Amino acid sequence: MAPKKSTIVLNVEQFIHDIEERPAIWNRNFHCNKAFLEQMWDELSGAHKLPSEVYVLDDGAEVDLDLGNYERFLDITLHRDNNITTGKIYKLVIEKERTGEYLGKTVQVVPHITDAIQEWVERVAQTPVQGSSKPQVCIVELGGTIGDIEGMPFVEAFRQFQFRVKRENFCVAHVSLVPLPKATGEPKTKPTQSSVRELRGCGLSPDLIVCRSEKPIGLEVKEKISNFCHVGPDQVICIHDLNSIYHVPLLMEQNGVVEYLNERLQLNIDMSKRTKCLQQWRDLARRTETVRRVVTIAIVGKYTKFTDSYASVVKALQHAALAANRKLELVFIESCQLEEETLQTEPGKYHKEWQKLCESDGILVPGGFGSRGMEGKIRACQWARENRKPLLGICLGLQAAVIEFARSKLGLKDANTTEIDPNTANALVIDMPEHHTGQLGGTMRLGKRTTVFADGPSVIRQLYGNPKTVEERHRHRYEVNPKYVPRLEEQGMRFVGTDEDKTRMEIIELSGHPYFVATQYHPEYLSRPLKPSPPFLGLILASVDRLTQYIQRGCRLSPRQLSDASSDEEESVVGLAGATKSLRSLKLPSTPKNGLSNGCNGSSSTSDGEGACGGVGHTNGHE
Repeated sequence: MAPKKSTIVLNVEQFIHDIEERPAIWNRNFHCNKAFLEQMWDELSGAHKLPSEVYVLDDGAEVDLDLGNYERFLDITLHRDNNITTGKIYKLVIEKERTGEYLGKTVQVVPHITDAIQEWVERVAQTPVQGSSKPQVCIVELGGTIGDIEGMPFVEAFRQFQFRVKRENFCVAHVSLVPLPKATGEPKTKPTQSSVRELRGCGLSPDLIVCRSEKPIGLEVKEKISNFCHVGPDQVICIHDLNSIYHVPLLMEQNGVVEYLNERLQLNIDMSKRTKCLQQWRDLARRTETVRRVVTIAIVGKYTKFTDSYASVVKALQHAALAANRKLELVFIESCQLEEETLQTEPGKYHKEWQKLCESDGILVPGGFGSRGMEGKIRACQWARENRKPLLGICLGLQAAVIEFARSKLGLKDANTTEIDPNTANALVIDMPEHHTGQLGGTMRLGKRTTVFADGPSVIRQLYGNPKTVEERHRHRYEVNPKYVPRLEEQGMRFVGTDEDKTRMEIIELSGHPYFVATQYHPEYLSRPLKPSPPFLGLILASVDRLTQYIQRGCRLSPRQLSDASSDEEESVVGLAGATKSLRSLKLPSTPKNGLSNGCNGSSSTSDGEGACGGVGHTNGHE
C-alpha cells in the first residue's frame, strides 16, 4: 500500500533535518542535495499544488477534461447528466429509498445501484446534444482500469445492459497499452492479454481492441493479440503516437472502424458521403503538418507547472493558430516570477521570465483564484498596455487589467480586488451578491450567459460578426465594480460588453491599442478545431500583424494570409531590403518595439511613474 501524503511530507522533512545535521555523509552516499528535497517537500505539502482544469458546460455543470474533449471533437453540447459519477448514482438511490420507492427492501449494489446506472444511461442517451434530434449513437466512457474497485458497479451494470438492449445495439471497445521496452525493441502484448482476460472475467467481451503504442505495431503483433483475445485481426486497431491528435480520427477511418461500426450496430450509414464529410478534417490535419510560420504566445499564470491546468486555453490557441495558418509556440510564465519580490530574492529568474515575456508575439492572462501571482499578472497587463503588445485577458485576466489601469491612469495606487484585500479603499473588483463568504461550493456564476454589446465600433464585436449579443460560458465569483466604470472609460478603457442588465462588465477594450481585449467569461470552452473562438483568433492575428486586414476583408482570411509561401517571401523582402512599404497593406500601423530599462531590451516608453518591469517611463500617447 502506498504511504499517505502526510507521511511522505513528514519523512521528507526528516530527510532535510538529517541533511542539515550530516550534509557531508548524505551528499557523499546518496548524491542528493537539500534544495532538491525542499522542492519535493513543497510540492507534496501543497505549497505548489498542480490542479487540473475544471470544464464548464452550458448549464453550469463543472466536469472534468474528458467531456471538454468530447465537446470539442464532436462539436456538440453536453449537459450535467452526461457526467455520471458514483456520487450522483448513490445520491439518486438514497433519495429513492427515502421516498419509499423500494418498498422497504434492503438497498444493495445489485440490483439497485446497477439498475440506477442503466436507467441513467438510457435516459441521457435520448437527450439531444446537437439541435433537437435524438442521438443515433451514445458513447459511454467507462473510466479507470478494469479491476479497480471503484468501477466494479459500473462494469456489472454494463454486463447486464448488453442483454437489456440486445447485442446489435451494444458494442465494447477496449483501450489497452502495448509497451515497447527500449531494451528489446519488441512490442509486449501481455498487458493487453491480461486486461482483456480481466474484462471477460467480468462478463464483457470486447468487440474492438484499440492498442495505444509509441510506434506502429506490425501484422504479427496484431494477429497475436487477435489469437489470444478472441477477436478478429481487423478488430485490433493500433493508434500509435502521432504528430497531431487531429490525425487520430483519420487513422481510425483507415483501419476500417467506420465500416465495422456501421455493420455491427446496423447504422445504415451512406458510406458514399464519408469522404466529403471528413474533407475539412483532412485539411485541418494536413495543415498541422505543413504549417511553417511560428507565433509565440506567452501564458502568464500561476499553475504553469502543470499544463493541464490550462488545457482548454491551449486548445483554443491551437485552433486559432491553425485557422491563421500559424504554428503555435507556447511559453508558460510563472506570474510570481514577474513580481518585485522575485527581483530581490532571485533576480536571475526574474529577468529570465521577463525576457520570455518581452520576446513573445502576444500575451494571454488566464483565469485563476487566490492572491498568489496576482501582482505578476497585473504587471504583465501593464507591460502589454504600455508597449502595445497584443493581450487577451480571461476572467481574472480582465480583473487584473482593470486594476492595473486604475492604478496607472486613475492614480489609485491601492486599487485591488476584495478577493485579495477585503479592506481596500478602492475596490475595483468586488464579490457578486450571490457569493457567500466562507461557503465556496455552488456560489459561482456558472454556465452560459448572454453578453450585450455596446453601441459603437468594437474590434471584438467585429470578430464575432457584429451581433447584438453573444452567449458564452462563465465561471467566476468576482466582478468589476460598476461605480468605477465611468472614470475608467474617461481614460480610454472601453467596456464594450455587459450583461443584460448592464450592471456586470463582460468585455473590455483599450482605445488606440493593436489588441488589448479581456473578457469576464471563458471563451475557450466554446472553441472548436474547425470553429476557433473569436477572441483567441483576434489575439493570434494581432500577434502576427494580420488583424487589420482580416477585419477589412469582413473577417475572412485571404488566400495570401493562408499561404506560407507568400508569408516567407514577405519576410525575405523585409529582411533583405530593410523596408516594409510592400507590406503596409498587410500589417497594422507600425508598432514601437518598446522595451524596458532594467534589462528587458531597449528603452522604456511607459506611463508616468514606474514601468511594469521596474523601469521609469513616460507616456507614449496611445492610452
